[in-house]
Amino acid sequence: MTDFNEIKETLVNLDEQRLIELVNEALEKDIPPGDILNKGLIAGMDIVGEKMENEDMFIPEVLMAAKAMSKGVEILKPLLSDKETQTRGSVIIGTVKGDLHDIGKNLVAMMMESAGLTVHNLGVDIAPEEFVRMIKEKNAGILCLSALLTTTMPMMKQTIDAVVESGLRDQVKIMVGGAPVTQAFADDIGADAFASDAGSAAKSAKALVA
Repeated sequence: MTDFNEIKETLVNLDEQRLIELVNEALEKDIPPGDILNKGLIAGMDIVGEKMENEDMFIPEVLMAAKAMSKGVEILKPLLSDKETQTRGSVIIGTVKGDLHDIGKNLVAMMMESAGLTVHNLGVDIAPEEFVRMIKEKNAGILCLSALLTTTMPMMKQTIDAVVESGLRDQVKIMVGGAPVTQAFADDIGADAFASDAGSAAKSAKALVA
């Protein structure tokens, strides 16, 4: 019986080399790769997300944890069946038109990927019609909008309006975030969720597709 707790703790402790050893040891014990992924690695990143949300871990540590997890996933990926690699949902994420801030949005994308979601990161300065096009193309269930400037916050509302006008609003849950964004603003513009950091964003995204 593999101790998935040890895998989770090793990931949270940022011990990449030991994590790789544990993943290989689990495979040698014929533990299903999907169990190692879900009960070990993804469960460990869930803890990292909670710690980030509670300010017990910070961005450099979260990046190290994600890097360690990716090493473990590299080992498992060739062994996973198509069923096991099916993700929890498809996410479109981008910074709204007029805003060039990238770092926070990229961290959110990384945490969502670590939570088992398929993430399509469009980058920065994304027009409403481009978000709409990608929702259609990727059949996405979640749209994440980022704005780091008060002057670009109105573009979030314009993007949501464009989604409504396209007839896709019932298909997609919309999450917003960024330094100046608040829960009250999210409610005002008709978003489904607000996240103040990458850890809570990943948790909210999983809840939205549950």
